[in-house]
Amino acid sequence: MPIKLPADLPAFDVLSREGVMVMAESRAERQDIRPLRIGLLNLMPKKIQTETQFARLVGSTPLQIELQLIRMTEHQTRNTAAAHMEAFYRPFAEVAASGEKLDGLIVTGAPVEHLPFEAVTYWDELRRVFDWTQTHVHSTFGVCWGGMAMAWHFRGVPKHLLPAKAFGLYRHRAVLPTSPYLRGFSDDLLVPVSRWTEVRRDEAEAAGLVTLLASDEVGPCLLEDREHRALYIFNHLEYDSDTLKQEYDRDREAGAAITLPRDYFPDDDPSRPPTNRWRSHAHLLYGNWINEIYQTTPYELEEIGR
Repeated sequence: MPIKLPADLPAFDVLSREGVMVMAESRAERQDIRPLRIGLLNLMPKKIQTETQFARLVGSTPLQIELQLIRMTEHQTRNTAAAHMEAFYRPFAEVAASGEKLDGLIVTGAPVEHLPFEAVTYWDELRRVFDWTQTHVHSTFGVCWGGMAMAWHFRGVPKHLLPAKAFGLYRHRAVLPTSPYLRGFSDDLLVPVSRWTEVRRDEAEAAGLVTLLASDEVGPCLLEDREHRALYIFNHLEYDSDTLKQEYDRDREAGAAITLPRDYFPDDDPSRPPTNRWRSHAHLLYGNWINEIYQTTPYELEEIGR
């Protein structure tokens, strides 16, 4: 089954060309199926790139998905056209006031990891989002800084600054291969990493979180918070093949200190296009998450959170 997107959302054409099944709202309304309602709270500066990456993954399952794009109420983005935000995004305050519920919510990362959580301008509203998920969302997926923020809010797990940026492809292992979220996973896999901070496994597990994926070099990658019906992933399986290259080129052009992304370019030659070696696990992870939601969410949306 397809993912339901507005026909004029940029992701609609991108995913259609890639062979992902997408459906306009007018066609979806003729099908007598309750789609899974998945929200994307997009905190990244490049909104269109990020919404396309996640739509690609959640739209590749056999289920019909209705993707809702959500933004922080007062925070204004400077990297995405205001017309795009007005046309496709709803402020969280409007979503909360409506009383509607979601089967799933993805909270993306944000380029604010150098700040204490409490210093982020929209932190108070984001805490309200996290609390709202406990009564209005069946399952929440926090990504990179979004996952760290959720772990701090719900469990008091701190983030720590790294001496150097973890940047490139790092080998991870399946710590709990029997988890339904790791169904079909290899024993080990490569995962794109791009962050200046870390969550430490001993502190996360002491706080009650369960480690699903981890690396000996860059620590835990995927944690489960069963009490709060949430997953936290600190790395970027959703990345496109060239996303790390874009970050590398951006920082080089800005004169920032940046190392070559580890094990990413063929023969460490940045003139050669990188090879995507994580795509299959990205689809497995988000497909497994969607499947778990489908298996456990109430059919009546009103029953979510009760």
